[in-house]
Amino acid sequence: MNLSRQSEPLYRELAAVLRDELRQLRPGDYLPGELQLAARFSVNRHTLRRAVDELVLEGRLLRQQGKGTRVLAAPLIYPVAAGSAYSESLSALGVRVEAQLLERRRRPASQEERQQLKLAEGDDVIELDTLRLLDGQPVSLIRHRFCVTQAARLNDYRGGSLRQYLAGQGLPLTRSHSLIGARLPSRDEAGRLLMPRHAPLLTVLTLSRDPAGRPVELSLSLSRADRFQYQVAP
Repeated sequence: MNLSRQSEPLYRELAAVLRDELRQLRPGDYLPGELQLAARFSVNRHTLRRAVDELVLEGRLLRQQGKGTRVLAAPLIYPVAAGSAYSESLSALGVRVEAQLLERRRRPASQEERQQLKLAEGDDVIELDTLRLLDGQPVSLIRHRFCVTQAARLNDYRGGSLRQYLAGQGLPLTRSHSLIGARLPSRDEAGRLLMPRHAPLLTVLTLSRDPAGRPVELSLSLSRADRFQYQVAP
């Protein structure tokens, strides 16, 4: 198959052709190898790579080292509401959700954490870092911060839905408010989420309260912008 080589850059013309062909593939399917595609379109590998890069940035494809380039599903819509929980909301959409505990630490609370969680000067927080995977693919990093008085409840958490775990510990939480933003990932964040450093992250800072209305958790989620759309309830 030959491309027309019009005024538009060749790699963009090729990206448009590939974008159209992706409609015939299912999420999880792999593209043919670079050499095979380059030969099919009569382009060099550099041009082919730039075309695929366009689709990776759009969230249509995922490069997996040693495996190939995989077709992704359309971005997921996550409802941001008072009672919504990450794992439960996405599981209801038929997505396999995993939550891995990456790190646990105790440290002095920052000024923002003291203000949001109503802590005193010198108080500590318990911080848990988790990685969320959807259908086996890393999508979100979440940093959970709790007052140190919750340490005993958190001792046995090893992974899975943190909301469900806390509810089982007698501490159901409700979202008080969320602040949604965006930024570029750090090198470590991009590596963990298998994404390029020039692609944006969606950030959501959330304060959650217990049934008595006391602030309990301040969380910051970092999600691949190509995999998520947040729906805010009225």
